[in-house]
Amino acid sequence: MLNRLADYHMHTVRCGHAVGAMEAYVETAIARGLGEIGFSDHVPMYWLPEERRDPTGAMAMEELEAYVSDVLRLRERYPEIPIRLGLEADFIPGHEEELVRLLEPYPWDYVIGSVHFLDDWNFDHPDLVHRYAEWDIDVLYDRFFALERAAAESGLFDILAHIDLIKKFGHRPRGDQSEAYAALADAIARSGVAIELSTAGLRKPVGEYYPAPALLKACCARGIPVVISSDAHAPEEVGWGFAEARALALEVGFTHTARFAGRRRQMVPLS
Repeated sequence: MLNRLADYHMHTVRCGHAVGAMEAYVETAIARGLGEIGFSDHVPMYWLPEERRDPTGAMAMEELEAYVSDVLRLRERYPEIPIRLGLEADFIPGHEEELVRLLEPYPWDYVIGSVHFLDDWNFDHPDLVHRYAEWDIDVLYDRFFALERAAAESGLFDILAHIDLIKKFGHRPRGDQSEAYAALADAIARSGVAIELSTAGLRKPVGEYYPAPALLKACCARGIPVVISSDAHAPEEVGWGFAEARALALEVGFTHTARFAGRRRQMVPLS
């Protein structure tokens, strides 16, 4: 059943907050019967001066070449499963050209876009949760979704990760989000980018898939392609919860999942 699914969101120890050998991620995927995988470690913090880059948040710039080489090496070692070369790249307004230059030299199969930063605040970081108290929660959600729309419209990415990540620690907006969900889904649909249905949210304080059911349905209704992802930061998380996520995708109305090679998308039936 899982051989139709690809886990494209897997990290490595280079990002400073994942564990386990890359080989262990691959072997877990094979043992769980996944049809395809891809590594997508965190992009070096290209938008910051070197002295301000957090070694616990992303790989260093000088590690990028070795990361690419390791993924390509694993392809040769494990011919029984396709292994794609990806990257999770933060969308930082005003730094789009820098990201294009960083990506250009390498043979990516896909690039995952994500929003983790509001100005200098990494709202995804557990040590910085206290800063949620500085915000009106509805204003914060509005700001986050505006960045997600801009990421979709940038044309930089093949997949958008955890498109409602702002809920990670359980902070919920007071206001109804239906209009915000519709606006985001419209922007994603216009852009042609795919989204993740990520099981990672079930392992976080919010205890819910990314995206929320209503947002997932809005995306499905607009024909937005979907991939199922684990956002694995440890080998045992590879393909975690995929059977249930596939069932949810089918229930919502998705009939296919996206595969990528050479930054070209192919759709594969879910059942």
